[in-house]
Amino acid sequence: VRKNSLTMITIDGRLTLDSIEAVLYGGEKIEIAAGMRARVIESYEFLKEFSRDKVIYGINTGFGPMAQWRIDDGHLNELQYNIIRSHSTGAGERLPDICVKAAMISRLMTFLQGHSGVHVSLVDLLVEFINRDICPVIPRHGSVGASGDLVQLAHLALALIGEGEVSYKGEIRPSAEVLAENGLEPLRMHIREGLAVTNGTAVMTGIGTVNWIKASRMLKWSVLQSVMLNETVSSYDDFMSGVLNGMKHHPGQIRIAAMMRSFAAGSGLLRDRQAELFHKSEEKVFEKKVQPYYSLRCIPQILGPVAEEIESARQVLEDEINGVDDNPVVDKESRNVYHGGNFHGDYISYEMDKLKISLTRMAMLAERQMNYLFHDRINGILPPFLNLGVLGLNYGMQACQFTATSTTAECQTLSNPMYVHSIPNNNDNQDVVSMGTNSALICAQVVENCSQVMAIHLMALAQAVDCLKVENKLSPASSMLYRKVRELVPAFVEDTPKYLEIKALQELVLSPVPEA
Repeated sequence: VRKNSLTMITIDGRLTLDSIEAVLYGGEKIEIAAGMRARVIESYEFLKEFSRDKVIYGINTGFGPMAQWRIDDGHLNELQYNIIRSHSTGAGERLPDICVKAAMISRLMTFLQGHSGVHVSLVDLLVEFINRDICPVIPRHGSVGASGDLVQLAHLALALIGEGEVSYKGEIRPSAEVLAENGLEPLRMHIREGLAVTNGTAVMTGIGTVNWIKASRMLKWSVLQSVMLNETVSSYDDFMSGVLNGMKHHPGQIRIAAMMRSFAAGSGLLRDRQAELFHKSEEKVFEKKVQPYYSLRCIPQILGPVAEEIESARQVLEDEINGVDDNPVVDKESRNVYHGGNFHGDYISYEMDKLKISLTRMAMLAERQMNYLFHDRINGILPPFLNLGVLGLNYGMQACQFTATSTTAECQTLSNPMYVHSIPNNNDNQDVVSMGTNSALICAQVVENCSQVMAIHLMALAQAVDCLKVENKLSPASSMLYRKVRELVPAFVEDTPKYLEIKALQELVLSPVPEA
C-alpha cells in the first residue's frame, strides 16, 4: 500500500487493517495500482479463452447441488444474473454501512489477486462504491459461512447490477437511481461475475474488521482506565513492574505492563512499596492494603491474553483480506482452474469466537473494577456508589451498576462459541459450514456491550477522582482521561438521568485513545 496524499491510498500489494481503518474512519479514498489492475485483466482474458471448450463449475454448470446440470451456451449470461437474484433472500435489520464498506474492500482485494477471472469493470465499480460511500443494503441474516456469505453477498451484487437498494447520504434509495445520479453504469455479466461476487467470505471479514478496530481501541482504554483506578485508590506500583511481568514470558502480559507504566508515568498517587514497607515496622494492623484486589493488581495477567488475541485476530483478518476466497480459482500461471473450498469461513468464525471471549473478559474486568469503587466497605475510602449527595435521599451511580451488571451477563452468554454450531444444508452439499458471519455478528454485539460497560466505568472513575479531590495528582495520561470524561459528564451531586451521558462515553471508548 502506498499513501499518495492525505486523502488517497494506492493499493499495490498487501492491504493492512491500519489502511482499512484509515478508509473506514479517516476519510481516505482508494485507487488501484496499474500492476494490480493488469492482473485482473490478464486473469479475465485467460479464463475467457480457457473456458471455451471445458466444463467449469459456475460458468457452464448450475450452482451447488445443481452443478450436475450443464447450462446451454445461450443461457450462460442469464445464469450469472440468476445466482444474484435467487440468492437475495436475506432477512432482518440491515448491516451498518461501515461493515458493508469493509465487506466491499474485502471483496475487492480478492479480485485484485488476479485469480477470479472477473471483468475489470467489476473492480472499477467496487472502487467507485467504496470511494463514494454507496453502501448496498445487506440484511443481517442469511449466511451460514460456506460457500462464504452467499445470501448477503448476493444483496451486494444486486446493488451492483442496479436492482437492489443502497444507503447513500443518509437515505435508503434504489440502487439504479444512485448509480445514474453518480454517472455509473450497472455491472454487466461477462463470464462469472455473479458467482464471483457472491461466493466468498467478505461479509464476515468486513464485520470482523470493524470488530477488530473497535476492540483494539477499547483495549487501550481498558489499560488506561485500570491505571487511573490504581492511581485513584493509591495502589503500590510494583504489580506493573517490568522485572515482575518479564518473569512470566508472555508477550501480551509484558506489553500490557509496559503500557501501564507509560500511562502511569508522572503520577503523584501511586505508592512505592520499597519506600513504605521494606523497613522495620512495629505496626500490627496495616491501615492501607498490602496488596489490592485482583481486579486492580492482575491487569497485565488479565489483559495480556486479550492483547495477544487481538494481535492474532489482526493476522487472521489480514490474511483473509489479502487471500483468494473464491471458487473456482483461476490460475493463469499453471493454466488451470482449481475447484476447492477457499470460500469456507472457518478462520474468521473461530477468530471471532475468540475475540468475543476476550471482549467479554474486558467487560468483566471493568464491571469488577467498578464494583470496587461502588462498594464502600471494600474500598474503605469512598461513599457508597460514589454518592456525593445525601445518603438515602440521593443514589449516586447505584442504578448505573444494574446496567453494567446485566450487560456483562449478556456478554457471558453470547460468548458461547458459534464455530461448533454447524448445521448441514443445501441438500447436504454444505454438510459442514462455518457460521462465520453469525460469529462475527455476535462478536459485534459483544463489542457494543463491552463499550457500554466501559463507558459506565469511565463515569465512575471521574466521579471517584472528584470524591477524593486528587485530579491534580494524576499522571498526564489519566489527567487527559479525566478531562475527556468531564467534557461529556460534569461532576454530579443531584440525581439526574444518565442514559445520554453513557451513550456519549460509549462513543469515546470506541474512538482512538488520544495522546496525553
